[in-house]
Amino acid sequence: MKLHRLFSFALLLALASVGSLRAEENEAQDSGKEGEWIQLFNGKDLTGWTPKIRYHELGEDPNNTFRVEDGLLTVSYDKGYDKFNETFGHLFYEKPFSNYRMRVEYRFLDGQCPGGPGWAYRNSGVMIHGEDPKTMGKDQDFPASIEVQILGGNGKDNRTTSNLCTPGTNVVMDGKLFKPHCTSSTSKTYHGDQWVTAEIEVHGNGTIKHILDGKVVLEYEKPQLDPSDAHSKELIEKAGGELMLSGGTISLQSESHPIQFRKVEIMPLDE
Repeated sequence: MKLHRLFSFALLLALASVGSLRAEENEAQDSGKEGEWIQLFNGKDLTGWTPKIRYHELGEDPNNTFRVEDGLLTVSYDKGYDKFNETFGHLFYEKPFSNYRMRVEYRFLDGQCPGGPGWAYRNSGVMIHGEDPKTMGKDQDFPASIEVQILGGNGKDNRTTSNLCTPGTNVVMDGKLFKPHCTSSTSKTYHGDQWVTAEIEVHGNGTIKHILDGKVVLEYEKPQLDPSDAHSKELIEKAGGELMLSGGTISLQSESHPIQFRKVEIMPLDE
């Protein structure tokens, strides 16, 4: 009997040891995933992404505005656009995010779509903390969101990028509610068709940073819906009166100038 009990006790110790080892291995594997980038664009197709083009239903992209060419996520106007006609578009990722670091590598191409507005020359953007595209109207131009505005230079003049625009939203800057629609960063100008890497660090309803070449070029906090905007007012009412934005959709813009992305990736952060 004593021998049997001794054997059972030894077996339990062995099992506990194995269980502890496996737990440590799983913990090590989980910690190993921390700080890793998740690819939102697979380099092959637009799996996980849905277009919303102004004047069209969600999912419709009759002129093939968003597509993949040579492994690059391409926004182009050479297949069906006679004129742009203010058909602003956005390509939405399927999942919302709240706390993360995002990185995109982009370049502008030549040839703005005929009829595109002058301000949209070499102009695009990454929309964060955006609304669900299902809540957008058919003729709505931009989702209520925070826009990290992407701009390219014209070869001679200074023009910052990773700026801030606020369609249907406001932010807090230097401790005060900040209402201007677009605000320039402190970045340098990126001319031509060079590849540019832009990063965005997002902490829910806290601090948001725009980063280029390892330097913070713009910083603000407390992103929120603008109650003076008619559509945002509806979103606030649907949210039970809540203005503050702690997360939301991510989308890439179409504003009449061709642009390509070779990488779109995200690193989730702790809350």
